[in-house]
Amino acid sequence: MDLQLTDRVVLVTGASRGLGAAMALRLAAEGALVVAAARSKDSLAEVAARGEGRISTIEADMRDHASVAGLVDEVVARHGRIDGLINNAGIAPAGKFVDQDPAIWQDALTVNVIAPMLLAQAAGAKMIEQGGGQIVNVASTTGIRGKPYLVAYSTSKGAVVRFTEALAAEWAAKQVQVNCIAPGAFVTDAQKAVTESAELLAKRVAKIPAGRMADPEEIVPLACLLVSPLSSFTTGAVFVVDGGESGKL
Repeated sequence: MDLQLTDRVVLVTGASRGLGAAMALRLAAEGALVVAAARSKDSLAEVAARGEGRISTIEADMRDHASVAGLVDEVVARHGRIDGLINNAGIAPAGKFVDQDPAIWQDALTVNVIAPMLLAQAAGAKMIEQGGGQIVNVASTTGIRGKPYLVAYSTSKGAVVRFTEALAAEWAAKQVQVNCIAPGAFVTDAQKAVTESAELLAKRVAKIPAGRMADPEEIVPLACLLVSPLSSFTTGAVFVVDGGESGKL
């Protein structure tokens, strides 16, 4: 299937590794012009080197509002437009709630909620001027069903889900689609503590009806579809990609 992504301009945050890198690389392979944003200059360069000349990079810290605010303008300066935005960058602070400093919550909300909001606001304004576009927010299954010891993360990702639904309804008539992907357990650097321990991995996999964790490549077809013109009547949806784990709970 031709996803009609050739020369469409897509900004992907958190694109230096894991799910973000996988999505950026597949989009480039499908013909999109990708701008990959993250904090790590070296890791971004490695992703760009694999992008067949269709990935450019921007160093950006989602904790820095000024840095975030300029991302969309930079994308438009480079390519003249922005057709898609994937809000993938995020942090997942873990720990006992009773012991957590409020600063941890501030950090989680800044990166996981405020930064995507600022980017959606800036990108959406350009998309409305252009006549349409697609925004994809990456949440988590913890935003669907909260998890112990991930209370701040669960709260922030729950906010991302509600943000997606509300914004989709507001912008549907403006031809801007806003959707959400809620991943479950994927094999990424963020999960090394689990994947490198046979005991922890066995416990984690036991909760997943599919009997395994997912490869980052298993999220990219959906992400590509959601930033494609083919998703023009899909908006406000939350797509859970977790091997059946949420349905089992």
